[in-house]
Amino acid sequence: MLDVTAATEMRAPLFEDVADAPEGGVAAWVATMDGVTIRVAAWGHGAPKGTVLIFPGRTEYVEKYGGVAGELLARGYASAVVDWRGQGISGRVHRRPAHGHVAAFRDYQADVAALLRFVRDEGLPQPLYLLAHSMGGCIGLRALTGDLPVRAAAFSAPMWGLNLTPSRRGVAWSLSTLSRTVGLSGVLTPGQLPESYILSVGFEENALTTHRESFQQLVQQLRAHPELALGGPTLRWLNEALREMRGLAARPSPRVPVVAFLGTEEAIVDPGRIHRRMADWPGGRLEMIDGARHEVLMEGPRTRGRILDAAVELFAAHG
Repeated sequence: MLDVTAATEMRAPLFEDVADAPEGGVAAWVATMDGVTIRVAAWGHGAPKGTVLIFPGRTEYVEKYGGVAGELLARGYASAVVDWRGQGISGRVHRRPAHGHVAAFRDYQADVAALLRFVRDEGLPQPLYLLAHSMGGCIGLRALTGDLPVRAAAFSAPMWGLNLTPSRRGVAWSLSTLSRTVGLSGVLTPGQLPESYILSVGFEENALTTHRESFQQLVQQLRAHPELALGGPTLRWLNEALREMRGLAARPSPRVPVVAFLGTEEAIVDPGRIHRRMADWPGGRLEMIDGARHEVLMEGPRTRGRILDAAVELFAAHG
């Protein structure tokens, strides 16, 4: 059960110079129940239709969703976003801050509880809905199997499996499991870099988006505020993620109305896991986005508009 007991909250930085967000946004530091300080943010306190909880993916941060918050507000919805522990400017949980790390994947549920507490304390409008991307989709599915108080959910390329060949999957399991027993779970996964992926590849090689302007905006955000950047995951993060995805795959889908979006050029998460989950989700719907890569919400304005229109159509049907 999510514990949303009140805790001390202070205003936190919100980098409006790069967020492309609506006016009136606020950000706060919130202490989780296990003692990690995370950053949460919100836009649209007076929105008439409710609040969308935005669960970002691995390496992401509040400002990346400023444009999405603006489009949701134009459709009548407030937004509340979280920097997960270990990324953005939330408390980093590895002695090397550039390493993407978590002690246990379910620790992210404490961050969810802190976000809900912030939503309550800010008096953000009810009811609540969920919009979750990639790793946020894994965290969101776990929260939905508990008692996340949302009326409906939308997933963008949810991380319910990783896009690995059978041989690479076997190596990932073996190596990450072994690392726990030999004291090496804090090292980076082989092939990963301590630098941000966005700053390490050119637009032509990136697996995230086909939209050059969106890619360049992400580059500019990290260059303007390098404290937001995060490198590759550690073996501990990998092992925890594999365990969490395996556990979730064995659970039935929660009875929450849902729509999911997946690009036909997906190369990061496992499309098969998404297709199987959505085929078995009571009343669930999967929309394929032709030509899109992993970050379908960071494709061109027309694609993003289509996705958000479909999401809020579902939300409105369950308002």
